[in-house]
Amino acid sequence: MSTDFQQAREALGVRLRELRLYAPGGRLTGTQLAQRLGWPHSKIYKLENGQQTATTEDLRAWADGVGQAEAFDELDARLKGFESHIRSWRRQLAAGHRPVQDSWNTEVDRSRAIYAWEEAVIPGMLQTPDYARYIFLRYADLQNSVRDTDEAVRARMKRQEWIYQGGRKFNVLVWEAALHALVCPPAVLATQLDRLSGTIGLDTVELGIIPLRASLKIPTANGFWIFDDRLVIAEDWHAELWLDDAESVTTYLRVWRTLRESAVYGTDAHNVINAARRGLNAT
Repeated sequence: MSTDFQQAREALGVRLRELRLYAPGGRLTGTQLAQRLGWPHSKIYKLENGQQTATTEDLRAWADGVGQAEAFDELDARLKGFESHIRSWRRQLAAGHRPVQDSWNTEVDRSRAIYAWEEAVIPGMLQTPDYARYIFLRYADLQNSVRDTDEAVRARMKRQEWIYQGGRKFNVLVWEAALHALVCPPAVLATQLDRLSGTIGLDTVELGIIPLRASLKIPTANGFWIFDDRLVIAEDWHAELWLDDAESVTTYLRVWRTLRESAVYGTDAHNVINAARRGLNAT
């Protein structure tokens, strides 16, 4: 979790504590407020000490509970401010995967150059519909989220129109491990590898594969996408990080360029993909 995010969460906690201590009807203890809201006392402690992220509903209940309903708008604005950078999967997927895909499509459409790194899956911009479907199903199971799989797949496929428009460039790096990961049936992965191989040579796509045996200057880590020089989206298990400060964008570009030094392109990339394809036939 980013330092800026944690600092913002702690600052919100300080404000919550202030509202409790200076309630119009007199100071409330944490135990009294917990009883009033029907919460365990530990939740009061965690929110005030920045150890738990409040929901909008939590903030509304808190403002009402301390007799300062008018404070809700301020509290909610604080929450939205730091959640614009740390977007938890629990919140994002409350309505399914389609809204997340729509948000990504907006950023893709705004971009002229995209730099992507994926270490475990084929990048969404190059996925086949069947492969994408299995990815969405896996994550819906993990996050126990709404299954709007077909709508999410359609939204992801629409995003791919971008790579067929002139004047744009998709610079993408994929670790060889992603070519072998059976997150879908072997037949689906085989078709996906054929699709990936077919993108080599497109003037709007520069595909680099980092072989498993390549010498690495830095360890491989979570996937991330860089949109022009204005935004980075990085994924973790609990959330997406949307980073738009210049220092973060510069850091991720430096990581991408360092990883690129270990990648192979053109015929060599074809050979790595074809070897993975032959491996599927042998299983």
